[in-house]
Amino acid sequence: MAESIPKRLKTEPISIGTHNGHFHADEALAVYMLRLLPTYKSAQLIRTRDPALLKTCHTVVDVGGEYDEGSNRYDHHQRGFDTTFDNRPTKLSSAGLVFKHFGKPIIAQNMGASEDAEEVDSVYKKLYTDFVEALDAHDNGISAYDPKAVSTAGLEKRFDEGGFSLGAMVGRLNPSWNDPVSTDPAEAQKAEDEKFVIASQRIGEEFSRALEKLTKSWLPAREIVHAAYAERLKHDPSGRIMVLSGGSVPWSDHLYTREAQDGTDSKVLYVLYPEKPVPEAKWRIQCVPVSRGSFESRKSLPEAWRGFRDDKLDEISGIDGCVFVHAAGFIGGNKTFEGAKAMAVKALQ
Repeated sequence: MAESIPKRLKTEPISIGTHNGHFHADEALAVYMLRLLPTYKSAQLIRTRDPALLKTCHTVVDVGGEYDEGSNRYDHHQRGFDTTFDNRPTKLSSAGLVFKHFGKPIIAQNMGASEDAEEVDSVYKKLYTDFVEALDAHDNGISAYDPKAVSTAGLEKRFDEGGFSLGAMVGRLNPSWNDPVSTDPAEAQKAEDEKFVIASQRIGEEFSRALEKLTKSWLPAREIVHAAYAERLKHDPSGRIMVLSGGSVPWSDHLYTREAQDGTDSKVLYVLYPEKPVPEAKWRIQCVPVSRGSFESRKSLPEAWRGFRDDKLDEISGIDGCVFVHAAGFIGGNKTFEGAKAMAVKALQ
């Protein structure tokens, strides 16, 4: 497969420049992504804010006050910078800039496909919104919700999730204020750089896992979900029950996309699938969330069923073979497909 973007690059030796001092998730990921490509695989890393040294670097990320694809400069801190990913509102960080320009070659290389393949483009867009965009927002100080709207609504956080992010993970790998520091500037910089390399590898591993999950699991599930959607009327005349006979696959994204393309007002409410791809497997009934990432269901399972199991649930529901219904009402189970379908049909009423 041709690596089209790096064909523009200069000759060896290749060096990647970024700033020294306290490091962040965006440049840690930017450096990792570049090093996935053959051109940068053995690139030297130079961490400095010295303009003279940065000028010698082949590619510079997150420092230098310049965004210029032609000269491989990918900073986002300069006044007036407002570049975003295609059809997304979030201002890019160095991670987003590198992904915008090098994401397709990285994905195409991983998939063994052409950069202009439709599958590559699908993964490219999905990987940005699922992984990279949150890092862009975090580095640019953009909240997931409009702070004014949150304040007007009187909403308060139930807990602090600040430490539960990739940005926080990278932040914890920075040297602490009271760590011993060598009096030799070169040794001190070397120690700091070593910590940055660890951080870049750590966040990069998560990026690679996300990419692998999309290419090996999410993308192949698309055809399965679309086929099940096309056959949904066999299970419910109004199309509110969808059956994934082959097992549980990542279905929600593909279902929402297919519904949007279809433009129907009759949305799928329940998805049925076997727990395992074997004939004797138990079946699950799962409620479709109102939107991507929501914990609210379009139509929850009946309140009277929630929190009950086995024979007691059989008695309450009037359906044989029940296994459970979650106390929150978003998922349940039955010993057979017929039983799970009966639960879905009755829940529709």
